[in-house]
Amino acid sequence: MANPKHKTSKARKNERRTHLKLRPTATVLCPQCHEPKRPHYACLRCGVYNKREVIAIHEK
Repeated sequence: MANPKHKTSKARKNERRTHLKLRPTATVLCPQCHEPKRPHYACLRCGVYNKREVIAIHEK
């Protein structure tokens, strides 16, 4: 099995990890209840997506 001949520097090691940057998730306001939600997802509070109710939400 092959072994490395030289130590991999921190800079070279971190170059491989540049795509792992954490970014905050994008949010938009729901047009129905005006709560923040992820774009292209149904609102978890009111269950509306694209002006239609797609999830039946039961009030507690």
